[in-house]
Order: sequence, then C-alpha cells, then structure tokens
Amino acid sequence: MHLGPFGYVSAMRTVFHVTPNANGWEVRQEGSDATEVLVDDKDNAVSHARELAKEREPSQVIIHTRDGRFETEYTYGDDPRDVPG
Repeated sequence: MHLGPFGYVSAMRTVFHVTPNANGWEVRQEGSDATEVLVDDKDNAVSHARELAKEREPSQVIIHTRDGRFETEYTYGDDPRDVPG
C-alpha cells in the first residue's frame, strides 16, 4: 500500500499531477520522472490529464496552483480502497 502526497491511499489508482513547469504546465504520472504532456496553458494541461486518466481507470488527476499547492482533483472509476468514505 502506498500513501500519496496528500496522505490518501493510491495503491491501485493511476494518479496524474498537473504542475507548473518553467516552459508552461506539465502532466506527470505519480511515481514517474517522465513528463506525459508539456503545454503552454494550464487549461490545456488539465484537459490532457483528464483524457489520460479516463483511459487508465481507476485514476485520479490532481491539479496544483502556480506555487505548487493543491487546487482540485478529479477521480475516475471505482474507488479501490477497502475503507468507507
């Protein structure tokens, strides 16, 4: 079992992060050093991340602000956790 960066269980869920980059905004799969998508604008990055997440359910997209803080998330597919909530 693996706790994600915000303390939730992400054991069987593919998690994508949308974060600022020196050249724009990037989408990166949690646990990977490779950038999935690099684009100029945040809305475009979020759109790409959501499409990737829909293709890899169960999944989650975590969107960060320009200063790296948590902003919002989107979850796709069934919840793989065995705990209520």
